[in-house]
Amino acid sequence: VQLQASGGGLVQPGGSLRLSCAASGSIFSFNAMGWYRQASGKQRDLVAHIFTGGSTNYADSVKGRVTISRDNAKNKVYLHMNSLKPEDTAVYYCNLYQGAQNYWGQGTLVTVSS
Repeated sequence: VQLQASGGGLVQPGGSLRLSCAASGSIFSFNAMGWYRQASGKQRDLVAHIFTGGSTNYADSVKGRVTISRDNAKNKVYLHMNSLKPEDTAVYYCNLYQGAQNYWGQGTLVTVSS
């Protein structure tokens, strides 16, 4: 399994950004795909995840500002982020959980700064 993330970059506070992640390889019909982030000097934390059936879970810190979606036919997951804050600055990692295993993408840096 390989995960390829894209879409990070520099954005001003209050701005928006969309992250994308494509999974390839042996993908199970039932899985969870999601995004985690790790700020400098901090642990990696869940941002949001979405199951194959569409149910979602969000971290409290991003609720109302972030929407996760997926395209099951393409094995892709997206993270739409609005009203970005400087504290959203982090490396964002795409995650796939299936068969009791976690798979990680390479990470994409999101910097929120004026």
